[in-house]
Amino acid sequence: MNENLPPCPECSGVYTYEMGALYVCPECGHEWPAGGEAAAEAEAGGPKVIKDAVGNVLADGDTVTVVKTLKVKGSPTGIKAGTKVRNIRLVDGVDGHDIDCKVDGFGPMQLKSSVVKKA
Repeated sequence: MNENLPPCPECSGVYTYEMGALYVCPECGHEWPAGGEAAAEAEAGGPKVIKDAVGNVLADGDTVTVVKTLKVKGSPTGIKAGTKVRNIRLVDGVDGHDIDCKVDGFGPMQLKSSVVKKA
């Protein structure tokens, strides 16, 4: 076993081995590129940048505007394009829903950053 091999980024297992251009963890089965461990560590350690539909960087507390009409389950009408949403919170949501907010007339919900733009 080579002491220079990095631990597994998924399970932190120390029994990694090289297989061609990949590192492999026998404990969890995770495979990752042999040259990309520095990039993976920098990505995992750095803050996640969330951008709106036009590429502006969003932050907690921003006010955003919905850019297209959204269907809302259980509601006869949806959220119309142009609706302003104040005081957003950025979260690691499910299925790309990375904005936690309260929409007037609908209550608390999560939105995707791809359907809003910074106001």
